[in-house]
Amino acid sequence: MKLTVVGCSGSYPGPDSPCSCYLVEADGVRILLDLGSGALGTLQHHTDLGAIDAVVLSHLHADHCLDLCGYFVYRNYHPEGRLPLLPVYGPDGTGERLARAYDIPGEPGLTEAFAFRTVTPGTFEIGPFRFTAGHVNHPVESFAYRIEAGGRTLVYSGDTAGSDTLVDLARDSDLLLCEASFVDGRDTYENVHLNGREAGEHAERAGTGRLVLTHIPPWTDGERNLADAAKAFRGPTELARSGAVYEL
Repeated sequence: MKLTVVGCSGSYPGPDSPCSCYLVEADGVRILLDLGSGALGTLQHHTDLGAIDAVVLSHLHADHCLDLCGYFVYRNYHPEGRLPLLPVYGPDGTGERLARAYDIPGEPGLTEAFAFRTVTPGTFEIGPFRFTAGHVNHPVESFAYRIEAGGRTLVYSGDTAGSDTLVDLARDSDLLLCEASFVDGRDTYENVHLNGREAGEHAERAGTGRLVLTHIPPWTDGERNLADAAKAFRGPTELARSGAVYEL
């Protein structure tokens, strides 16, 4: 399984990265985890836009889903003809949310390009990938995903504050891609995001093999969050960077 970080900036695009988007590949199947603000452009450095097999959304905040509007244009109005329907997995109401963002009626909405499929806690399969979805702690419905293929396991936190579900999903995983938006001692909003220390604590409790911190906003010092995480987690820890590739 191969993971490419397309975008990892939290909440809004930064000077060095668009918002959340991760390309996951195995056995020739390409899945996008989220497609946030600015990610569609950067994605083209890594793959043909027509080669994506499915999109899986963690939640419906703009920094995780908004570039599906531009992707709709690519797939629906392609000069060589409309591309086949692309499965888009997401929380209840994903199709309606994106139709509003694109400012078109809900019927047909974006269904000429996308086949929307509602995620609920549990498992589903896409090609060689087995996904296990679980609700995590965020102001809107938000999912973390355990993704398994070829005997390897990647876990993506989505957006969450402290979450036992995330720990359970990440148990004995090879890599935990975990948000660390807040700074310990600076950001005091409850039930929104993790800070670096908390991300490290979740990784330590789960016994993951490797921790990659992501979704860090441009106004946050990533190195401080990295240092805080490394104090709590005994395994290898690093910051996600746009363009980074991990072979699991």
